[in-house]
Amino acid sequence: MHDPRPVVSASAQSKILIIGQAPGRKVHESGVPWDDPSGNNLREWTGLSNEVFYDSKIVALVPMGFCYPGSGKSGDLPPRPECAPLWHEKLLAQCKSIQLTLLIGQYAQKYYLGKNAKKTLTETVRSFKDYLPNYMPLPHPSPRNRIWMKKNPWFEEDLIPELKTLIRKNR
Repeated sequence: MHDPRPVVSASAQSKILIIGQAPGRKVHESGVPWDDPSGNNLREWTGLSNEVFYDSKIVALVPMGFCYPGSGKSGDLPPRPECAPLWHEKLLAQCKSIQLTLLIGQYAQKYYLGKNAKKTLTETVRSFKDYLPNYMPLPHPSPRNRIWMKKNPWFEEDLIPELKTLIRKNR
């Protein structure tokens, strides 16, 4: 078990909200959201520089679980289930300028899209236009998802250009 170390960054001026899963071990140690290879991929997908990505007046970085949940057999454990219901509404009520929310991975998508989420993450992400202009569902940007990326070339061909356009419009 790890000591709690919530990792979150947001301000009342944030325009883009990125809701991820939970901090990984490296992020737990650094205390900097998305300070890992997944974050590098996410910044590449969004076209945001480190400077802009970490400017809370532009981007809010809020995980479903605020603390590192530990690791399991095949990677990190799921986000702790009590965090989002306890903290998201209170935190996001302070972020009055959000124009676009990126939902990273199945936990964020199921929580925020509810019954509107498709049966699988792939179907939900492929149907991204159904959730615009408020939400953009994305797979987790983990390097472990290389196989998913190869099986779904439409993601880089269709979704990523749309994502970069939306990010530019909402900054």
